[in-house]
Amino acid sequence: MKLIAIQKLTGVIELVSGLHIGSGNTEMHIGGTDNPVIKHPLTQHPYIPGSSLKGKIRSLLEWELGVVGITDGQPLGFKHIGKLAPDQQEAAKSLLRLFGGAPESGNHNSDLVREIGPTRLAFWDCALDPAWVDEMNRRNLLLTENKSENMIDRIRGVAEHPRNTERVPAGARFEFNLTVRVHDTDTGLFDTVWKGLRLLELTGLGGSGSRGYGKLKFSQLELEGENVLPELDKVSFSVAA
Repeated sequence: MKLIAIQKLTGVIELVSGLHIGSGNTEMHIGGTDNPVIKHPLTQHPYIPGSSLKGKIRSLLEWELGVVGITDGQPLGFKHIGKLAPDQQEAAKSLLRLFGGAPESGNHNSDLVREIGPTRLAFWDCALDPAWVDEMNRRNLLLTENKSENMIDRIRGVAEHPRNTERVPAGARFEFNLTVRVHDTDTGLFDTVWKGLRLLELTGLGGSGSRGYGKLKFSQLELEGENVLPELDKVSFSVAA
């Protein structure tokens, strides 16, 4: 197995609805929000962690492949390959090549680990598009919004338990960067990448997706400068999404 190229996939993620990726901040600040979004510690600008993108896309691909029940909800690993149906195994191996799978302690298959090789994808944190930040600053608008929510008492018909959730508003743009290691034995890996990105568009990112948060789209997508955005429209699924 030989590394023959490192390719860069770049693009723009545009929010269609407000995005909330929590910061895990357990402190309450006077006048602050209950659920702040994650922000860069120096600029205080919200961003999308690469780990959030990787985890969501990998999870969606595992559901689409139909292996979540077999793995008992755990991330797909080397130990699961032998339990899969023959028609699932090659797709599962492609998934491990792209996203990696730490060798399990004990009885892992060392031949399979060598066959899979190193993780091919590296998801980088997505910063806000500087042009969008400049536009917000010129209009004296904030980079985030606070959305108020509550629970309705079904009998009395009154709102209870008000809470505020911070979101990055619809229309915000983030710079997308993905590095792909290509080895001489690799075939068809980008088909899985396109499928993962399309699933992300269809299902959204971050918290409260069932309440309309986190809808996004790729408004620009280039592989080494070549427009590959149409590849997402070609994606079809084994089960209608």
